[in-house]
Amino acid sequence: MTATRKEAIQMLERIPEDKLGFVIQIMQGINGLLETPETKMKNTINLEQFVMPATERGQHADDYVRELRDNDRI
Repeated sequence: MTATRKEAIQMLERIPEDKLGFVIQIMQGINGLLETPETKMKNTINLEQFVMPATERGQHADDYVRELRDNDRI
């Protein structure tokens, strides 16, 4: 382990727990600056895989909730 890495770890150990979130955000920002465009392309996630196809029942869900609200059942 290099002296710089050891010093960084010692500094992290002295940071209070409630401040670690800020440090993590800063480190993630720095990591984002260091990534190459090719690396960013590999880390992208296709969000379309999480979208469920619409069903007939789902298409009428808003009407059903509105009807419940109008009848004071919610």
